[in-house]
Amino acid sequence: MRDRSMAGASRGSRAGGKRGGGAASSSAAASACVYYATTALLVALCVAGAYFLTSTSSAAAAADGDAAGGTVTAYRHTTRSSFAYEVTRERAAPAPPRGAGKQAGGESGGGSDEDESQQKGAVAAAAAVLDDPHAKPDEEHGSDEAAGMEEEHRISAAAMEDVKSEDDDSAAAAGAEEAAKEQEAVLEENRDPQLEMPNEQARAAAVEEKNLDGGVEEESNAGQRQREEEQSALDEQTGGGGLRREAQEEPQVDGDERADPQPGEEGEQQRQPEEERSNANEQPHNGDGGDGDKAAAVSEEHREDTDGRGAEDSLVGEARAEDQNKAWATQADQSHREKDRRDGESGGESSGGGGGEEQHEHEWRVCNVKAGADYIPCLDNDKAVKKLRPENFRRYEHRERHCPDEGPTCLVPLPVGYRRPIEWPRSRDMIWYSNVPHTKLVEVKGHQNWVKVSGPHLTFPGGGTQFIHGALHYIDFLQQSARGGIAWGKRTRVVLDVGCGVASFGGYLFDRGVAAVSFAPKDEHEAQVQMALERGIPAISAVMGSKRLPFPSKAFDLVHCARCRVPWHADGGALLLELNRVLRPGSFFVWSATPVYQKLPEDVEIWKAMTSLTKSMCWELASIKKDRLNGVGVAFYRKPTSNECYEARRRQQPPMCSDDDDADAAWYIRLSSCLHRVPTGPSERGARWPADWPRRLRAPPHWLSAARAGVYGKPEPEDFTADHDHWRRVVDRSYLNGLGIDWSRVRNVMDMRAAYGGFAAALREKKVWVMNVVNVDAPDTLPVIFERGLFGIYHDWCESFSTYPRTYDLLHADHLFSKIKERCAVLPVVVEVDRIVRPGGGIIVRDEAGAVGEVEKLLRSLHWDVRLTFSKNDQGVLYAEKSDWRPELVEEPA
Repeated sequence: MRDRSMAGASRGSRAGGKRGGGAASSSAAASACVYYATTALLVALCVAGAYFLTSTSSAAAAADGDAAGGTVTAYRHTTRSSFAYEVTRERAAPAPPRGAGKQAGGESGGGSDEDESQQKGAVAAAAAVLDDPHAKPDEEHGSDEAAGMEEEHRISAAAMEDVKSEDDDSAAAAGAEEAAKEQEAVLEENRDPQLEMPNEQARAAAVEEKNLDGGVEEESNAGQRQREEEQSALDEQTGGGGLRREAQEEPQVDGDERADPQPGEEGEQQRQPEEERSNANEQPHNGDGGDGDKAAAVSEEHREDTDGRGAEDSLVGEARAEDQNKAWATQADQSHREKDRRDGESGGESSGGGGGEEQHEHEWRVCNVKAGADYIPCLDNDKAVKKLRPENFRRYEHRERHCPDEGPTCLVPLPVGYRRPIEWPRSRDMIWYSNVPHTKLVEVKGHQNWVKVSGPHLTFPGGGTQFIHGALHYIDFLQQSARGGIAWGKRTRVVLDVGCGVASFGGYLFDRGVAAVSFAPKDEHEAQVQMALERGIPAISAVMGSKRLPFPSKAFDLVHCARCRVPWHADGGALLLELNRVLRPGSFFVWSATPVYQKLPEDVEIWKAMTSLTKSMCWELASIKKDRLNGVGVAFYRKPTSNECYEARRRQQPPMCSDDDDADAAWYIRLSSCLHRVPTGPSERGARWPADWPRRLRAPPHWLSAARAGVYGKPEPEDFTADHDHWRRVVDRSYLNGLGIDWSRVRNVMDMRAAYGGFAAALREKKVWVMNVVNVDAPDTLPVIFERGLFGIYHDWCESFSTYPRTYDLLHADHLFSKIKERCAVLPVVVEVDRIVRPGGGIIVRDEAGAVGEVEKLLRSLHWDVRLTFSKNDQGVLYAEKSDWRPELVEEPA
């Protein structure tokens, strides 16, 4: 500046000399002094204004926080180092002194130089997550406050141009440039990068995407204009929204295109500015920084999900879609109608416990039950089992579900010496004995290579009763014996393994690209299903007794039974007819049992009964083969693909089911000894085989119709595709990298409220399997899930799930808790979550902000590590991990 002043004065002197007088030189010098004084004053005013606005905004945030009991929280993230931070959306909370921050659990917060560097690195990582092709870093866009200051710079420069003389053009330009640089430096020092996100640019460039969490109400253009006017007024009141944080719409992943707009949507393509809302359930925690990459990834993904939702969430949208078109009935509706049809009794659902928030903190106690660490509430209900009559035991009803009237609120203890499970694929061969401390199977089945004890491990040589020399040889033998009709991993993708033992058959089918659901009862064999799940193999505790299996009709590509002790021919063949219900037309029932190849009197009688029954069911005995290595025989039965054989039968036994018998009704429906007709119409489900895997995963099932509305309100094929693309974006942008999940330790996954299975499909490349749970009060989309080569089950979360404790690594709950509150309390559902998740495992909750807050409060009281919460527009996301904590108090005996 000094050099430039001297140069300017010199030029002024030379100009004055040319004009011929000292008076002219004095006048030019005076004009220069006035100019520089004016420039300095404008710079000082700008700096003082920026400081004043920042101070006022901080003071207002603090005052509002004191008055309302909390700040306007956008997200909070806590890490294992007990280090927390918050970012406010509309007002910036003052940072506490370093080293003084506290977490909600009472642990000391971070504040060291190391934490500060961690914060900066996390923010940089967040920018990387949002980049290519998602969004640009904050520095490229700037905040509204910076834009306003730049506008002032331009005005100041124009004013200076007006007051300076013709002779001072070059000096004025140099001075204005230097002043702008000084102002920019001051602004840069006061700028908080965590509070800056694209605002006006984002509003102009962002494209609103239809939210797929539910059928969003189509908003009118008048409503859009009204919100824009309200937002404009709000921006004026808050000084242009300088501290508002708005996410920018991102391009689609992998070239995915946005779904076509629905009618009435054309006028709403530009993203509407919405006022940020706070999550009232979150308490303020002040800290110095945190893992910004995780929160930023969730922020972007969640904005994409929730913007444009309006006042209606996904659940309301589903209800509306169902009202508009009855194609998507719920499993509860189907099952109740079937019960009413059969016996005239009402099957009304329980109103539950009124799902309100707990009014006081629950006092946790350990369950005091005979089952101890293996407690399954609906399968260990001794009180209900004692009421059964002898004929009930003959039908294995004592192994079926008998849920208590109220869901348990006690916690299942951990086994002594419990350790974090061994990772897949090593877990298929060995598990920790201390996690499943049962040896009866070792004693009974050890010689058949089921399971052995080896030091601190239980080891699984891969054998079974019918394949003692290994499952892979047996699996390949089955494919060769079926004359090309199986084709593992292509034509045959979804398999049901009945009476699975420790599920080695299903475990090794993964090597052939097959997803097998295994089931066996909780019986005297001691924890065979628990061993399967500990190994990382899909399994449930169930029995073929008096009720239908919790699957839709025509679901499985193949059903396998190796030495399962099931009386198929009893009660008019009711059990075999149940397999006929769940088998896809043209699929195989593979029966590997002693009656196939042994000539003992008992085996001969069973074989005769099976032969007679299968002929009357029109099952074709495709072949009988002998596995010489294992010394067993296998029979291959094939279900018909037409009704011609049924109509040609001389003796109509078993009879055909009545036309109003709903084959898809499966929730607590008693077995019936009748045959359902085979679908033959070109648009009927099951009339033709799906595409080979993996093409069937992405292709909409042929029986979805564009003339019917899907779950989210779009035509069914579009609904399916949009759901698939939506969950792929959510998983890719947020779940895989933004939540801090160690996916190398994740194997057993459950989607607690699945729709079309898009979440499971998005995880296809990971070494995980997903149990898709379709709630009985939700649209019955489970047939779609099976059609695309995935698997799942019907369930009501007002009851306990049929699995052992500590069997899942990750749960995913998409708008589950807000929906379940309509029928039962949230507390028992959270207790059930705690029961089935392994220590070190976690849950992702996506729901209304109030429901997320309620779940968060309960999880914190259970000593779960709430790693991340995020809320926007009354919608929230939470990720938490389970600890090893168990209470010291024990429940009083019943």
